Amino acid sequence: MGVDPQHGARWLSGTGSMVRRASLPGLKEAARRAPASLRNLRQPREAALGVGGAAANPYRRLQEGEAVLYVVRAHDSAGRDAYRVAGWCGDLAVRGAAQSPRLSAPGTGLGNVRRDGEYPADVLHAIHLWSRNQPELGDWLNRIRARHDTALRLLVWDDTGYELPWELFLLPEDRRQGLQEAWLGAEVVMSRWTTVHDSGHDLPHETTAARGRVLGYLHHEMADDGQVFLPYAHQLHARMGAFLQALDTPDEPTGLIYMGCHGTYGETLPRLTLGNRTWAELNGQAMGALRADRSLVCLNACHSGRAVVNSAQGEQALRGFAELFLRKGAGGCIVTAGQVGDKEARALIRRLVEQVAQHPQRPVTHTLLSFRARAAEDFGPPTAVPPIRDDDGRVDESGQKRILRLLYAFMFHYYGHPLTTLRLTAREAGKGGAP
Repeated sequence: MGVDPQHGARWLSGTGSMVRRASLPGLKEAARRAPASLRNLRQPREAALGVGGAAANPYRRLQEGEAVLYVVRAHDSAGRDAYRVAGWCGDLAVRGAAQSPRLSAPGTGLGNVRRDGEYPADVLHAIHLWSRNQPELGDWLNRIRARHDTALRLLVWDDTGYELPWELFLLPEDRRQGLQEAWLGAEVVMSRWTTVHDSGHDLPHETTAARGRVLGYLHHEMADDGQVFLPYAHQLHARMGAFLQALDTPDEPTGLIYMGCHGTYGETLPRLTLGNRTWAELNGQAMGALRADRSLVCLNACHSGRAVVNSAQGEQALRGFAELFLRKGAGGCIVTAGQVGDKEARALIRRLVEQVAQHPQRPVTHTLLSFRARAAEDFGPPTAVPPIRDDDGRVDESGQKRILRLLYAFMFHYYGHPLTTLRLTAREAGKGGAP
């Protein structure tokens, strides 16, 4: 089914209808063919940027200042995991060459930031090199930044599962445009998307204004998270069973679903957990509150934003907790891209949630931009990365911790419509608390 040029769904502005679902581009053939919601596009007024020279079509339904970066799996000539990108913003487009896709770059993923992983400096250097190896993409991003400035809204639809760190993509300096070298997520309002299976649509098709109380689950080690919600109507549970029952059968409007707990990641679905529940167990829950209220979901749990291609269970679908909660009806989902196990990292997301709650008219994406921009400002120039060791050969722990604070701030990813907002109900005297 093509998109009617006069009545096509305006997924970023919140008007119009759903668009047809497409299957995950997990095979070579799928990587060559765009899904239904990206076909039937008008001719651009200028050719796409990048090696290859083939013209790319701008996305018909985009409004002024809106952009999509679409990323799909591919394989290079040697059969190695790779990806291709295509981007649209008005008449400005970018498309990677079909004959030379980018390799999957596993060394750039924020899942590498852990106690037994790489030094933070090595991860950041890897991300910078990955960014510089994509000059055509950096040039396109700078061009749309220069055209739209603070009005630019970028949605990254990434179906690769490669954990590519788009928020930390290093934008090149462009003196002609007056643009300094900077991280994408600290300069541009951005959100993420992934194909939501069995839901009837590809991209977020309506703006969500989540309103109501807070419904949450807090592991006992994260009970302090509840302090953020004291000014608001809230029902916080210390036991997962009671929380899930309330989530399945809500008794009042719910604006925010919050889970503060441990999470695990592995290469198969049974290895993905939140608290003491596996992905499959949570997938079996009705989660009626999400369907009824389009609540915003915030998962303050290690690895909650990571996903796997579920080939072990006979499908090419990319599955993870963001896809699960969006499919159940969430109006948006905030997740973490790696391990955020220490107290400092957990304090960051409490501060983030507090800022979202205090600015109900501001889209969640704008609050996340301010959050990352502050971390970038505290860090300083992007290329001033502290060395791993000092002149005596000792690990510079303070320098590595400074990088770690930056990486943590960029680890919080938002999936959903770029204009989603959250308004929490004020707490009435004597109400709210943990059952």
